[in-house]
Amino acid sequence: MEIGILTELYETKTHERVILIGVGMDTQRSLQELEQLCSTAQLEVVGVFNQKIEPDNRSYCGKGKAEELRLAVIEFGADAVIADDELSPKQVESLEDALDTKVIDRTAVILDIFAARAKSSEGKIQVELAQQKYLYSRLTGSRTGLSRLGGGIGTRGPGEKKLETDRRHIRNRISELEDELESIRRHRQLQRRSRTNSGFKTVALMGYTNAGKSSLLTALTGSLTYSENILFATLDTLTRVMENDKGLNVLIADTVGFIDKLPHKLIDAFRSTLEESIEADLLLHVVDVSAEDYDVQMDVADKVLEELNANQKKIYVFNKIDNVDPLPLYRKDPCCYISAKNGDGIEELKEMILETLSQGIQRLTFVIPYDKSGVVNRLFADGNILSTEYNDVGTVITAEIQADKVYLYQEFIAE
Repeated sequence: MEIGILTELYETKTHERVILIGVGMDTQRSLQELEQLCSTAQLEVVGVFNQKIEPDNRSYCGKGKAEELRLAVIEFGADAVIADDELSPKQVESLEDALDTKVIDRTAVILDIFAARAKSSEGKIQVELAQQKYLYSRLTGSRTGLSRLGGGIGTRGPGEKKLETDRRHIRNRISELEDELESIRRHRQLQRRSRTNSGFKTVALMGYTNAGKSSLLTALTGSLTYSENILFATLDTLTRVMENDKGLNVLIADTVGFIDKLPHKLIDAFRSTLEESIEADLLLHVVDVSAEDYDVQMDVADKVLEELNANQKKIYVFNKIDNVDPLPLYRKDPCCYISAKNGDGIEELKEMILETLSQGIQRLTFVIPYDKSGVVNRLFADGNILSTEYNDVGTVITAEIQADKVYLYQEFIAE
């Protein structure tokens, strides 16, 4: 079998009729979100079921619920049943036997959406890596290999049309993709180092999907970016300059949003992209306060950020205040209330960003003798150079520099 076969794309069948099933003690919110995911994937949800028990390791749901689902599949003419959790191959096999229809899980739906939304070459590589890892896990213990993946939701992107899928080829493809992403990661590190040496400060927009990050990027920078009121409207990192009158070089970066039960395969695959935000000087945690469960969404995103070890300074940006009255009480500080849509609070947010980025920065003038050219080079690397002049004594440089580095240039500070 040729390795290239693994990269062939299936065309997803849009408008498939699907039935959702959630198993657990509290599934209402998660199932509502799964409905939104299905809408984004252009699927028609014809039924929603839940069972308040702990998921069974073999069959996922109980026999009685499975029979109820089987009858619903017949009644509604459903093309597939979608579980609200990531299923093991044994669970898929058991459910397909009981329901006599295709069974996929929440992870497959998210991967399908990502495959449709990824536009850049990096984004496509990251999505394919997550899909290949998911595909590999489906092979272990699966009775029919990928025979059920003959088209429809959950099959967009790399797949295999034949039953004799070889795990060795998938491992090879995973290795190739990981090497490509490692090369991209190293290139990103060089870019970040270059920006830092040039005195740029980076602000990253993070938060739950559909919180309005792309709209906020437009509001802060004036650059038009794509945004739509759907989950995961954009996946690829966008970076724009935020003009200001403080003399700071500020870059705003927007990246993929988070979601409850976000597959770890995706977090791992998108790690190189997320590093762009993890290593930013400041995080803006964007929250949609018009969402009924905005507090839960905020906690979910915070948990993912903790897993990524994103521990730098953070401002909570409560967005879409134009859709709520009065403002909700639950909050985390420091925070700012805004409407990226109509511009309310944007100027206040900009001031908070500039004030936070300026903390710990001192503006000083240095006089460096001409025989100390190495010091000049180092200062250009460490500081944001505002002006350079020359006199009889040496090079006169006015620069903004972090307070913890001032001691390196103490003897050159002008009186």
